Amino acid sequence: MSKIQEYIEKLQNLEDWDEYLMQESALPGPRANLELIQAVAEVGDEKTFLHLLSYTPDIAPVNTQQGYLACCGTVGLGKLVKSGKTKYLERLRLLASDPRWRIRECVAMALQIYGDEHMGELITEMEMWAKGNSYEKRAAAAALCEPKLLKHKEQVSKVLQILDSIACSIKGIPDRKDEGFKALKKGMAYCWSVAIVGFPEEGKQRFEKWMTCDDKDINWIIKENLKKERLKKMDQEWTELMKQRIK
Repeated sequence: MSKIQEYIEKLQNLEDWDEYLMQESALPGPRANLELIQAVAEVGDEKTFLHLLSYTPDIAPVNTQQGYLACCGTVGLGKLVKSGKTKYLERLRLLASDPRWRIRECVAMALQIYGDEHMGELITEMEMWAKGNSYEKRAAAAALCEPKLLKHKEQVSKVLQILDSIACSIKGIPDRKDEGFKALKKGMAYCWSVAIVGFPEEGKQRFEKWMTCDDKDINWIIKENLKKERLKKMDQEWTELMKQRIK
């Protein structure tokens, strides 16, 4: 039996989840209990998720057990959206700018649950998020650049277009010390590599055009992606050539 299944069985026999979730959260600490979050998303319902989301930043800061409850609620919204309650996409978009970084990570997880069965719809939604603030752009890139979602070339092509548009927008962002921009930059440092592997022919072509960009942050993003092992496994000769060109 998997750890997630063990948690599911435990939750199904509990009336009050809050105390148990906090005890098993692994917070404070470097890594939250992601398996338990997935179990909550599996067996929780709308009422449960909304209750967990009542743990707002003022009473449930990041890296606390109370903050973990909000993480569980956030990922749970993905299940609701997947089931057809797409009104919660707006709630997820607001949470994408939450001051707690763990919540922002959970937004991407929630969107990936939606994308498991509705990738086309997720791409359409993320095209809009990619025109939003830096946190929303980051959420769009992180949600889409998940290997298990990038199965069909026509969809990967659209993901690459979104990454392209986000890269274009970076050139116009004046405040590079803004926390939202820092989060976006960090996310884009790996997202390109994931999408390129999903559709190498188009991915390499789109990526290469940024090699000559004189924006220092885009230059850093390019270099970081070229460090990813997945690109070496895909095409080591091309990856090494790109590294030489970007120096």
